[in-house]
Amino acid sequence: METRQKAPIGRPRGFDTEEALERAMRVFWEQGYEGASLTDLTNAMGITRTSMYAAFGNKEDLFRKALERYTEGPASYGVRATREPTARQVATAFLAGSVRASTQPGGPAGCLGVQGALAAGEPGRTARDTLVTWRNEGTALLHDRFRRAVDEGDLPPDLDPALLARYLMTLANGIAVQAAGGATREDLQLVADMALGSWPSAGTRQTAP
Repeated sequence: METRQKAPIGRPRGFDTEEALERAMRVFWEQGYEGASLTDLTNAMGITRTSMYAAFGNKEDLFRKALERYTEGPASYGVRATREPTARQVATAFLAGSVRASTQPGGPAGCLGVQGALAAGEPGRTARDTLVTWRNEGTALLHDRFRRAVDEGDLPPDLDPALLARYLMTLANGIAVQAAGGATREDLQLVADMALGSWPSAGTRQTAP
């Protein structure tokens, strides 16, 4: 009697999930959460909707994974900047990283974390809330670093580290918006340099640049 071999349960995905996620990240970065349709995403990723759901979950899940990839990739300058030895060097590295990430040759302009849900309506509320949390976490990292700088005497004792962190993050967000509007890397670096020209030193008494 002939025995038939059963077909294997499940099939290999047949695509590179890391590459697919990279492409999805770029679509969200360029078009925002609501602007990126499932068709846009699956076409860019080179997969079907069924494969997308199986590998990444729904659109919100995919967006969160794309944001994680963005944080670990183009936006990783933020964490690296906080490791610089002085507060001024932290700010210099942070703004330079923002300029570079927002003006990558051949890549989307601006910042996924800023552009991703600026115009999102009710369907994009979850993505918008996710990005608010993401930006707040970045500000908190700077706050902790500048608080340490105050404690170490690297910044004035009466300076508010939370306000300074918010100031720096606002500059970086503005750089991203300007980049999305077509500003060049050179012009944006000049803006960053101008802001750093009023950076507080340990011998000054002020609350923010």
